[in-house]
This record gives sequence, C-alpha cells and structure tokens, in this order.
Amino acid sequence: MTFIAPSADQLIAMRVSAGIEDLAAHDRFSAATPDLVAAIAEGIGALAEGEWAPLNRVGDTQGARWADGTVTLPAGYAEAYRAFVEQGWGSINGPVDFGGQGLPFTLATCVLETLGAANMAFTLLPILTVGAIESLLHHGTPEQQATYLPKLVSGKWSGTMNLTEPQAGSDVGALRTTATPITQGPHAGKYRISGTKIYITFGEHDLAENIVHLVLARTPGAPAGSRGISLFIVPKFHINADGSLGARNDVHCAGIEHKLGINASPTCVMTYGDNNECIGEMVGAENGGLRAMFTMMNSARINVGSQGVQIAERALQQARIYANTRIQSPRAGSPSKEPVAIIEHPDVRRTLLRMRALTEGARALLYYTAGQVDRGALGDEAAQLRAEVLVPMLKAWGTDVGCEVASLGIQVHGGMGFVEETGAAQHYRDARIAPIYEGTNGIQAADLVTRKLGYENGAVLQRLLADVIAEMEDVPEVASLARDAAAVAAWMASTDASLDDRLAGSVPFTTMCAVAVAGWQLARQARTTGDAAKTAVTMFFNRTIAPEARGLGAAAMAGAGLVYQLEAAAL
Repeated sequence: MTFIAPSADQLIAMRVSAGIEDLAAHDRFSAATPDLVAAIAEGIGALAEGEWAPLNRVGDTQGARWADGTVTLPAGYAEAYRAFVEQGWGSINGPVDFGGQGLPFTLATCVLETLGAANMAFTLLPILTVGAIESLLHHGTPEQQATYLPKLVSGKWSGTMNLTEPQAGSDVGALRTTATPITQGPHAGKYRISGTKIYITFGEHDLAENIVHLVLARTPGAPAGSRGISLFIVPKFHINADGSLGARNDVHCAGIEHKLGINASPTCVMTYGDNNECIGEMVGAENGGLRAMFTMMNSARINVGSQGVQIAERALQQARIYANTRIQSPRAGSPSKEPVAIIEHPDVRRTLLRMRALTEGARALLYYTAGQVDRGALGDEAAQLRAEVLVPMLKAWGTDVGCEVASLGIQVHGGMGFVEETGAAQHYRDARIAPIYEGTNGIQAADLVTRKLGYENGAVLQRLLADVIAEMEDVPEVASLARDAAAVAAWMASTDASLDDRLAGSVPFTTMCAVAVAGWQLARQARTTGDAAKTAVTMFFNRTIAPEARGLGAAAMAGAGLVYQLEAAAL
C-alpha cells in the first residue's frame, strides 16, 4: 500500500500540544524555528515514504534470518539504514558535544513516529539506540561517553538493552548473569560477563558497524534481588585505543525468536562468555544497574507508546484506502439501488472515524508528553514530574490504541482483512507486542497507582487533572471524565483503598487519565487551528470515547475483593 507521512497532523501536535514555539524561545532550542521544524517533518517523511515503507511488507514476509550466529535483514534494509545514518536522523536531539544536533526531544519523537508508521519493526533499531545513548549520557564515565556516544549518536553503532533471561522476565531481580572482576592483564579493571539473555531486540544484525550491548549482571557477593544488579557495556567488537574496531568479543547470537509479528526485527537469544572471554565494563556504581537501566527504559517506554500511534496511523491509512475503493451494496435508505463504496455506509464511516479519533488522540498525548520532557530538560522540575506521570499513560493507552485501531482496520477490510495478502493482518500482528514489552501495560498501570500517584502526595497527578478540568468546562464529557479520574485518584491515595485495591483498578484508572489528557489536547488543537476536520474528529472523540472512559470509574474503584473471590484453581 501507499504510505503518506502524517506530517500535517504532527506539525499541529508539535505546535499546540508540545509547544515547540515556546521551546524555541530558549537558547538551548533556539535552532528549532518553524521553518526547521517543518523541514524535519517533511524530510523524514520523504525518507519514510521512499525507502522505509516499501520494505515493510518484505520485512514481514521474509523477516530477519539467522544462520551460524549471524543475522541478515532482507535486501534493501542495509541501504535504507545507511540513508538514515548519512542524513543525520539519529542525531536530531543527540548531545552537541558528541556530534548531535541538540534539538528538542519533540523533533526526535516526530522522526521516530514517522519512520515507525512506515516500518514499525525496522524502527526498533534506532529506538533501542536512543535508550543506550540516554543511559550512557546520564551514568557513563567521561571516557565511556567519548568512546561510545559519537558512534551511537550518528547511528554507525547501534545499542541494545539486555534484561530478560529464561527464568527472569519482569522480575529482573531473579537474573543470574554474572560479572567477575578482572584484576590482571590488559583488561584489568573490567569484568568477565557470563550468562544468557533472551528477547534482545536487534541483538545481532548486519546494519551497523558495531553493537553496544548494555547488560544487567551480578558481581560476586552482590545483594540478592534487584539491589544487587549492576550494568555493563559489552561491545560486539572491542574498541582499540584509537577508536577503531578490534577483535570480536565473546558474545554471540544463539538464535532468533519466531514471533507473531515484527518479523523484520530480530529478537535474539544472546550468550555471553561461552569461552570465558566476554569483556565488559561497568556503567555507573556497582549495584546501581537498575537505576541506570531505567534511564534507558523510560526513554524506550515513550517510544513504545509512540509505536501505538505509528501502527494505528498505518492501519488507518490502509483501511481508508480500502473503504474508498471497495464497492458493495446500496446506501441504506437511498432511492438509488446502485452499490456504493463501503465508506458511505454508516457503520464503516463510524469505524473509520473512531480509528482516526483514537490515532490523533494518542498522537496528541504523545507530543504533549514529549513537550513536557523537553521542558524538564530545560530545568522545569514541575514539567519533569508531569512527564514522569504521563509516561505510563502514554505507554499503556497508546499501545492499547495501536491494537484496537489495527483490529478495526481488519474489520473494515472484512474477510479480506483476515487473509495475509492484503497486509491488514500484519499491522495487528505487529501491534500486539507493544502492550507487552518495556514493561507490560499492567506494570505501567501499577507504576502509575503506586510510585507516580505518590509524587508530592498525589499533587502532581491532581494538578494535571485540574488543568484539564479548568480548560474543558465547555467540553463537559472531558471535564466530567477528568473529575471522575481525580476522584478515583483521591480514593486510591486514601486509607480506604488497600494496595491490592489500587492494583486491581489500576488499568481502568490509567485509561481514564490518558483519555482525559488526550481529549484535552485534541480540544486545544481544534481551538487553535479552527480546522473543520480536526474539530469533527475532536467532537467524535469527546462524545464517544471520553464517555466510554468515564464508565471505567466503577471498575477502577471496584476493589480487589471481586478479583479474589475465586481461588486460583477455580479460575
């Protein structure tokens, strides 16, 4: 299918929801002029449409291929990635000291959203590299930063995140990979890494010159559980003193997973130290690995929330084209008996409008979050805290939206959507991983109602909802939803709700909050632009999606008693 970058709506979201013009008023982001912002949106759109989108289907049908420890991507991927690197797209908001352009995170969000809508699986490669950059920037030594960051920022080297092991999924405290100090020889001061990691995205591939693995492991005598985890840099190739690549490190890909979707993204089983010669160096303090890794994971969670928007956009575009070209049945109640395009039938029209409202609502939440991240980077502590509260909403609801819109896209195609030849099914298969990785959506909701709800004794979240209420008095559906969410938050913060009660209601509560913020930002966009289409989409969102979310209040406050009425065996 033909893919068209959603540049026009991105520009609205960046201007209104992210406040890109306000960001450009600061010296640090002064280069982000309206002309440059538009040029970036249009330029990445051209790369996405011309080189990344055409590879989406071949990536799904052929996929990444493993043979004797080597992973090869389909023809065309190396050239498309080379264009990404040579045009500097990976360096948009990279630190200037290490070759980056120092532009707002909002613009980097636009780059990854556009590429991901064109080819979600492929875009996981730069997403993981962004996380590695963040981790090293905040926790690496000056020497580590000088060695690794210029190549990661440029994209010539890629990064990975190594947490999961066969026996340790979300419970990273159960991992067993070890890191033994080296006291003598050329690697003195470093560590020998030994263990196996699974589900490592782009852990091995043929697109970048080197792969920089960030690996969680335990040092001898480390405390049990998550308190005893440290983080290590383990490059695929050793780096010589002059910065050139040296010999191969003792890290290997033992195989790739056979997955439901994202087949062009190799999900690898990685083995470290098969020959007892895997050399790594510690990042940050000993036993401080989880903190350093969460810096990387927080970035990844925003970008995974973006993946929900990406796949929703792609599914919407394909469904819209199909609905305009598929001729079937006369319009109900029409005097003409001539069959019409199915887009003329009320339920198909409703479905497409729902797809668009969810997609644009999730995009509004994405760019509002990105704008708060940028304000936090400028020293606004309140914005930084607000961004942290928004992240679990974006990751959870954004990826739920991706799944729903992809599923609705199949529905619009009817039986043709259920066969692989049309490609509609690929979007649903690709979308389904996003609510799972980088912390399941249940974990995101738990984070919101435990850690994030406690920020300033609940005041951070309540201020966000109060802002929604204050601006939405003339949009009663959104204002009422925000009031209900604020009431649920107050109940959860009180002694009336146990921890089990909060966790049992966390997912519906997270959805309520996310929809309230998305509806708020859509309304701001419609008011600012006066655009008729944006107004219609916003009205549909407010009158159908917001009331649905308000109806989740009862589930959010139902308590844990209902969940535990049945014994586990009876379930």
